[in-house]
Amino acid sequence: MTQKKYSILRNLLVAAMIFVGVSGIAQSVSGFNHLKKKYPSTNVVRLNREVIIDIAIKDNDIVIEKTSIDENLFLDESATQFSKESIGYSSFFQIEDVEASSFNIENGEYRENEVKNFMKKDELDGSFFDDVKSINFVYPNVNPGSKTRLLVAAKILNPRFLSSFYFGDSFPVVNAKLTINVDKDIDLDFKQFNTDSLDIEFKKKEKRNKITYSWQAKDVDAIKMEESTPNYKNYFPHVVPIISKYKTDDNKIVKLTSESSDLYKWYYSLIKDINKEPSNPELVSVVEKLTKNKDSEIEKVRAMYYWVQNNIKYIAFEYALGGFIPREANDVFRKKYGDCKDNSSILSEMFEIAEIEGNLTWIGTRSIPYKYDELPTPAVDNHMIFVYKNGDKNYFLDATARFIPLELPTSFIQGKEALVSNDNNKFEIIEVPVIDAEINAEIDSTKIYIENKQLKGSAKRIIKGYSKVDAFQYLESYNTESKLNDFYKNYLQKGNNKFIASNITEINKYDYDKDFIINYDFKISNYIVAGGDEVYVNLNLDQILLTHYIKEDRKTDIEIDYKKSYTFVNELNIPEGYFVDYLPENFKSENNLLSSSINYSRKDNKIIYTHSVKFDFLTLTKSEQKDYLKILKNTEKAYKELIVLKKINTHEK
Repeated sequence: MTQKKYSILRNLLVAAMIFVGVSGIAQSVSGFNHLKKKYPSTNVVRLNREVIIDIAIKDNDIVIEKTSIDENLFLDESATQFSKESIGYSSFFQIEDVEASSFNIENGEYRENEVKNFMKKDELDGSFFDDVKSINFVYPNVNPGSKTRLLVAAKILNPRFLSSFYFGDSFPVVNAKLTINVDKDIDLDFKQFNTDSLDIEFKKKEKRNKITYSWQAKDVDAIKMEESTPNYKNYFPHVVPIISKYKTDDNKIVKLTSESSDLYKWYYSLIKDINKEPSNPELVSVVEKLTKNKDSEIEKVRAMYYWVQNNIKYIAFEYALGGFIPREANDVFRKKYGDCKDNSSILSEMFEIAEIEGNLTWIGTRSIPYKYDELPTPAVDNHMIFVYKNGDKNYFLDATARFIPLELPTSFIQGKEALVSNDNNKFEIIEVPVIDAEINAEIDSTKIYIENKQLKGSAKRIIKGYSKVDAFQYLESYNTESKLNDFYKNYLQKGNNKFIASNITEINKYDYDKDFIINYDFKISNYIVAGGDEVYVNLNLDQILLTHYIKEDRKTDIEIDYKKSYTFVNELNIPEGYFVDYLPENFKSENNLLSSSINYSRKDNKIIYTHSVKFDFLTLTKSEQKDYLKILKNTEKAYKELIVLKKINTHEK
């Protein structure tokens, strides 16, 4: 970009010194080879990540300038994948200047190629205008051994939005440094997360009216992210600077984020003036029809909540403070779309029309690991819901999802703290419950018989809780007969890949409050093994634990969407002319996180097999995975057990 701003020019010399000093190990082909040998399993190394933040008071307001320098080295042919760069910004984060260059090896030395073309782009999201914009460009001629350098100068326009600084990443980081220069009349607090294993050098210097804080870490190993790993904020080492309060020129103390009440005060200032206009008459009519002839208040709430889920399309977007301020309920009703705040806004208005009390509520999803008392800033939240209280029970209404019954919060806010707005200075922090595994159950019962080498039968599957919500959302997207058949073939599959389901009937499909029931017939070809006078049958038709296998060398925790349980009951008719020669022993293996059991019994001419599994956790830590694997391996052995049937006449001889 052509225009040079004072803030970036002031720090260019510092940046240049950092680049020469830190990146010197890679200024030649030998340096590149050194790092390629040191990090053989990665394709990129961050040579340097430095952020310099200047915070000052001017005309009784806080002014924040931020300069960031990123320098990367690419080690293999995937370098071309990193040639495109995008820098996001909004009205809260204003870009002042950008400089970018690639450095390519020519005759054993690095030569600089400056980026000349920068393109600004408005990020549009469907029907919405999104305030987030981006600056896009391409690094020229990025190849194995190339380096890139990106220097960005920006202004942070709201002091509550100081961003986190991450020392580590999914690739190695040679040098990471955060420097904050701040006026002495500004009180800073700092929260560090996941930094215990790092050797971070912290310095504090005072000079005249300024205090300089700095954190620096070197040679930070790559942080491996695996499938089903919790959000990176749970792993990446980072520091979050917080402006708690400051003193103005006239000695007035302004509190920003000292405690949760400061955050709430700001939040409330953003919502206090919404929905002051008279309700849209059509919306009033909708509420009256929904609540008419309902016997109780909670049934009125249920009807309104389900109407919003079904009629207000959820689309996430943000626009300046619109990212925090709910839109007018009348507008949401008229347009029939909105984000989480807008869905909460129309719920609030509908409750007001129905003369039922409810509360706008801020919350962070499970991707955010912070609590309000440790980080009382907007970084703790990324979502808004609506809370309804009936007696001692809280109902967490989140209309961004479909098919969520009133009794369940959305799965991605389980266990999280919620900041509930009551009035100007009244709020409370309550915790969303974690839903028990038994509520999210799948129960599959079959009646089966043997015909030649085929296993045939009829089955009934009952699906509850979040498992039902997931099934409905999948089914809604499978809008052709072939897609629906493929879904059920995979979802209901038993025994082996020769499983074929037929005569499928759906009961209570898309019903919010009733269990979803699937009745079906099936056959499994070439499943029975016969030898001489004996027939061998494996009744472990649904080996559910094998779909939840984890590697023994896994490095990170495991997160699942919700606790869940499975029960499979298989009732096998003993073929005429045969008796049970061998029935496997019952099996059980469990701890407080995972349980697995298999039971065999005989009743009249039937063998009844019952397999139960319960996943009683949301997060399985690395230390807990050893016991988890032990149960899984024990179950895997039990899955191989066979029933032996023998001809009666052979037995009599």
